Amino acid sequence: MINILLADDHTIVRTGLKIFIQKLIPHSIIDEAWDGASAYEKIKEADYALIILDANMPETDPFQLVSSILVLKPDSKILMFTMNAEEVYAKKFLQIGAKGFLNKGSSETEIVNAIEHVLDNKKYISPTLNQQLTEEAIKGKANNPFDNLSPREFEIVQHLIKGESVAEMSAKLNLHSSTIGTNKTRIFAKLHCSNIIDINLLAKIHKVIP
Repeated sequence: MINILLADDHTIVRTGLKIFIQKLIPHSIIDEAWDGASAYEKIKEADYALIILDANMPETDPFQLVSSILVLKPDSKILMFTMNAEEVYAKKFLQIGAKGFLNKGSSETEIVNAIEHVLDNKKYISPTLNQQLTEEAIKGKANNPFDNLSPREFEIVQHLIKGESVAEMSAKLNLHSSTIGTNKTRIFAKLHCSNIIDINLLAKIHKVIP
């Protein structure tokens, strides 16, 4: 039997994906979670051959969640399944240890490919992202300024966009306020922005805001 965890705050998404996977892998046992806390608790209690995570669950920092899961169980195979822009988010999740990134608008064939790749402990990126990475490698630079941020800096950008204060970010990310401040300075420099309004505008242009 293969144990799989589906974490998504929409019941209809979990139900549809569960039916799809059970047809693909008849001998699978599928558990469900609806936010980061419930997903983490289930992962503490059981070992999963595959963890499929939505990146936009309530009260959940997806980057912190992925990092925490991998600290708890380093061999976890995590497939991100989300509506977030692949060209912005995929590389960040892969950098922190996720095995794959899949857009919810993907075809059935692509979903099958992603699941099979990750179960086989292989990285999965879509043909579209693969083409983008090839073009960037040829040009020698990324087209998206947010690609210049480290995973931690990108994580902090998510909170800046939400209008959170340094104190709020410090509490949520379990980081000292001075560390948040240092990262903010680097973020503004790397994005060539002078204030939060500029960052929000840039985030909309490059689809960082879902």
